[in-house]
Amino acid sequence: QVQLVESGGGLVQAGGSLTLSCSASGMLFSIKSMGWYRQAPGKERELVARIGDGGLTDYEDSVKGRFTISRDNARTTAYRQMNSLTPEDTAVYYCHVIETPQFEYWGQGTLVTVSE
Repeated sequence: QVQLVESGGGLVQAGGSLTLSCSASGMLFSIKSMGWYRQAPGKERELVARIGDGGLTDYEDSVKGRFTISRDNARTTAYRQMNSLTPEDTAVYYCHVIETPQFEYWGQGTLVTVSE
């Protein structure tokens, strides 16, 4: 049974930092990519950052230079360091994993709240 365990959300003041992690287990095949989407109140879910099997990263424009995504050596846990947070980063962040060939899995979501 595939399981994604997320951690690291919470409340932080503007300008602060948080690190989110997502651990995947139960995969039958290799993980193709890991990343996060976020959904703010009244907005659609959007891709924030992802990292592919070869280490190739992709970031949403508003987080470039502030967020960094990485994976552990076993490539089953992803980390996202978020710096210089602003209230506009307030959202529920969902871990997203693609397993070869193209099976998708979502985490339960973790709330990040950035206060003024």
